[in-house]
Amino acid sequence: MAHNIFKGLGVALVTPFTAEGAVDYMSLKRLVTYQLDNGADFLCILATTGETPTLSAEERRDIRTMVVDLAGGRVPILMGCGGNNTSAVVEELKTGDFHGIDGILSVCPYYNKPSQEGLYQHFKAIAQATRLPVVLYNVPGRTGVNLKAETTVRLARDCENIVAIKEASGNLEQVDEIIKNKPADFDVISGDDALTYPMVACGAVGAISVIGNALPREFSKMIRLEKRGEFEGALKIHHRFTDLFSLLFVDGNPAGVKAVLHEMGFIDNVLRLPLVPTRLTTLQRISELLKELKV
Repeated sequence: MAHNIFKGLGVALVTPFTAEGAVDYMSLKRLVTYQLDNGADFLCILATTGETPTLSAEERRDIRTMVVDLAGGRVPILMGCGGNNTSAVVEELKTGDFHGIDGILSVCPYYNKPSQEGLYQHFKAIAQATRLPVVLYNVPGRTGVNLKAETTVRLARDCENIVAIKEASGNLEQVDEIIKNKPADFDVISGDDALTYPMVACGAVGAISVIGNALPREFSKMIRLEKRGEFEGALKIHHRFTDLFSLLFVDGNPAGVKAVLHEMGFIDNVLRLPLVPTRLTTLQRISELLKELKV
């Protein structure tokens, strides 16, 4: 039986680009090193925040290789592998190179809006196509379909290598239902920075975080305090960053966190179309808030 090793602070890694639009591998190296040195417990690569649909196969391969080499086995690596064509995802899992990868993050099929039975069969096929641990990813705001609690629990019971779910539905009642009914060896991971504090309080084991790109030390401390039962100290950190949480997503992800990283001097504020940087007003507010926070 597989078990979940993706606990604590996971960073949903951005992909830095140069002003000309090429992948900025030097900035990526600096960013990953910063996260590893400041509390990241695992890294999540080539997923939504990494603008993966805009990357070529060669770029995806080079990013994977660089991150795996930089991590050097110090932390687990979770890699995005999903889509709305089940057979294509299964083929990728059977034939792709997953050297150095410790688990797969697989998003709910988007656009074609399958039923709950369709979602169940999709993820069951994915689990059967790999020996790697699989983390489900439920983000209905992006996919147009919600993986309901009962379907999540059914998958957890029936598929031994489905070990966790990244829950980004924003529905704490649904999260609580999963935690209440799940098998003991299945975990819930927060997929929403603003809800990580209440989700961990309910029993989630950590987060796959956007803000962790920029503030891994602070966000990992919040999770660790909370898991030790030191809720008051954790809540202070949560409240300190409440305004920043909303700014990260007001113009879409990863535009917000890229603006933060740009203001901190890590990367150029560049995204690939169809995504664009935050509005100037948002960027100005981010800059002001970072000065207030002294980060």
